[in-house]
Amino acid sequence: MIDWKINDWERQIKGAPLAFLYLYTPLCGTCMVASKMLTILHTMKPDLNIGKMDLNYAPELAMKYEVESVPCLVIVEEGNVKEKVYRFESVPHLVEVIKKYAK
Repeated sequence: MIDWKINDWERQIKGAPLAFLYLYTPLCGTCMVASKMLTILHTMKPDLNIGKMDLNYAPELAMKYEVESVPCLVIVEEGNVKEKVYRFESVPHLVEVIKKYAK
């Protein structure tokens, strides 16, 4: 999974029909577990347009997307937020969430 800056993310949502942004903070234990799950997911689906960003360096995104907590997976389709995932219960659960959007 690639570390994106805000400019990278903005290019992704303008240039791709579907993008996933994982928002985390480095001191969050739950975020560390979620990051490992998403790394496995990305290994299973390497063509998935997914990146990650430390929310400490992007407070404007937290406000824009109304992020309530971390970890958070923001799903953007055609430039619009379709879903925000806060519950990272398992890799199979994440696969099911992704399947709703990535055909």
